[in-house]
Amino acid sequence: MIRCNEPLAKHTTLRVGGPADIYVEPASEQDLAAVLAYCHRHGWQLFVVGRGSNLLVRDHGFRGVVISLAQPQFSRIEVMGERLICGAGAKLKMVAVEAKHNGLAGLEFLEGIPGSLGGGLRMNAGAMGGALFDVVESVRLMSFDGIAHERTAQDMTVDYRSCPTLKDHIALSAVLCGQAGSREEIEQRMNEYSRKRWQSQPAAPSAGCTFKNPASIPAGKLIDELGLKGSRIGGALVSTEHGNFIVNDGTATARDVLALMEVIRQRVRAERGIELETEVEIIGE
Repeated sequence: MIRCNEPLAKHTTLRVGGPADIYVEPASEQDLAAVLAYCHRHGWQLFVVGRGSNLLVRDHGFRGVVISLAQPQFSRIEVMGERLICGAGAKLKMVAVEAKHNGLAGLEFLEGIPGSLGGGLRMNAGAMGGALFDVVESVRLMSFDGIAHERTAQDMTVDYRSCPTLKDHIALSAVLCGQAGSREEIEQRMNEYSRKRWQSQPAAPSAGCTFKNPASIPAGKLIDELGLKGSRIGGALVSTEHGNFIVNDGTATARDVLALMEVIRQRVRAERGIELETEVEIIGE
């Protein structure tokens, strides 16, 4: 599927952002390789979007090709013993549910991450004390010149909320490892994580945590201590439930969100001497 001038706001959980010149959902690895070859041949920028849960697209959109691995070929989840072979387009919540159905423990924390496997790998997404690469055995990748290959997790560079290897490669699928466990206990942990999430995080549209946690203090606690909860610019406001979430009241623009992020950064720098780093990925013009 190919569309021109596709609004990216509808492909992000924050619900802001302008259009992509070209939006593509390849149906197979061969299609994806062809799209990458086209981009290379014409010098087009490209960006791969998952469920858009950690993404801020600027208001003038993205000049280039946005690729989404949303087609069924890239969303399969297969269980083999204590391993799950998951396509990059699979929702992390569905990975956790499939693990539960098969009595595999250790992946419960994925239930609360509102993204796809591919995006989660690129971010080394985490929740409830767990991080995705804690359970990754290997990843199937495609380089930007269309060549697919496999790497073990140990062969990939992984940082806190980042996997630099995936800045110039696209994740196609991954093998995740669980361990045999009681389905009832797994379900109990997932329910507990879900309750914690909904008690502490906003239901309004957001891009998840805005800033990475500094070493000395969680970003949300820091923002709360500085009295910034409820601060607003246009339709963007700092959540009253969690200080590290900027939410959209339904009228926000990317410009509103970026301006509010800068207000927070300047206040934190001035009063605490801490330089906040964005966790949200920012693209576009």
